[in-house]
Amino acid sequence: MIERYTLPRMGEIWSTKNRYQRIVDVEIAVCKAQAELGNIPKDAFMEIEKNAKFDIEKVLEVEKETKHDIIALLTVLTENIGPSSRYIHLGLTSYDVVDTALCLMMRDSLEIIEEDIERLLSLLKDKAYEYKDCPMVGRTHGVHAEPITFGLKLALWYDEMKRNLERMNNAKKVISVGKISGAVGTYSHISPRVEEIALGFLGLAPIPSSQIIQRDIHAVYLARLAILAGSLDKFCVQIRSLQRTEIGELEEPFGKGQKGSSAMPHKKNPVLCERISGLSRIVKANAQAGFENITLWDERDISHSSVERVILADSSILVDFVLCDFIKIIEGLIVYPERMMENINKTDGLIFSENLMLKMIDKGLLRNDAYEIIQRIAHSGGVFKEKIKEDIEINKILSKEEIGQALDIKASLSHIDHIFHKIFDRE
Repeated sequence: MIERYTLPRMGEIWSTKNRYQRIVDVEIAVCKAQAELGNIPKDAFMEIEKNAKFDIEKVLEVEKETKHDIIALLTVLTENIGPSSRYIHLGLTSYDVVDTALCLMMRDSLEIIEEDIERLLSLLKDKAYEYKDCPMVGRTHGVHAEPITFGLKLALWYDEMKRNLERMNNAKKVISVGKISGAVGTYSHISPRVEEIALGFLGLAPIPSSQIIQRDIHAVYLARLAILAGSLDKFCVQIRSLQRTEIGELEEPFGKGQKGSSAMPHKKNPVLCERISGLSRIVKANAQAGFENITLWDERDISHSSVERVILADSSILVDFVLCDFIKIIEGLIVYPERMMENINKTDGLIFSENLMLKMIDKGLLRNDAYEIIQRIAHSGGVFKEKIKEDIEINKILSKEEIGQALDIKASLSHIDHIFHKIFDRE
């Protein structure tokens, strides 16, 4: 991923140097297991652990000749360790260490992403309660529907992010696996006990494998990240919509000295939200590439490898980046309650049409008849509230008090507290 969208901690996890270091960590864990089982001398293991260091530039230089990254790494380690290096990589295939290291990197990434989500959840909860009773119009198909509150919208975002956190927790369990089982997964030249002990040192669980860990595991990781990116995209699309000049209910933060347009000095564009929407497309597209990687020839081919070098790093880095961007947006979000009320009043009570219809049904009118009466008035133009109060047919059915109750916004929002209890009190 380009530097512009890479935050330091996540970028370090997916750096070339850390990839090789995680592979070395796996090699050391295997040697430690071999030593515990008495398969290699303990002195040799101590020498390996002490001297298993590498210069990344030298590894990359050797790889130019070998055209094989693991052989290049082993060549450099051999030079640094000396005679005891003969015990490294005993009975292993490259993907014993590559796949196991990759799972460690995905697990490390999820720990950062979980931290990001926890920060966002805390902010969303605080904002939801701050605006719990702030009325705004609900929209379906982009058209005014019935009243909601801005706090309710934020509470629903919170609830969705809780599910995303649960999905990350689940993904971490799914990918916290490894394999130390040889060229086709049959333990032909290494004991299953070595795998069990070595993976225990790394905090991973053994999983039955061929030459590689099956790629449905990685597809789960990428799919969970894609769903998370989709959630953030959705939230940002809503903010972008509500920032439009003709709506004007929200604005993403706009910093001092920030410029919106090279041509139009007045512009304050929702560029952070737009950036999240754009980057989320990459994460979602990468998930599809992960699905394609599930299908490999026989015990494995290498068609997945080049893809994963891009998509696993990029999706992890981008999700971390857009989460941190969205945290900034929520922290600095500008809310215009007065504008929200103005927009509610724009339709002169149209958004209470169902309230009126249901009151008429309560009085004994057939649903279809009540619907047609309200629709007739709603589509005839003029000030809806006034026409309702003046309509002879309605006044035969409803009293002025009952009409007033139907047009009162409090009736539409009477269960907001109940929804908040459902979302927040189950924690």
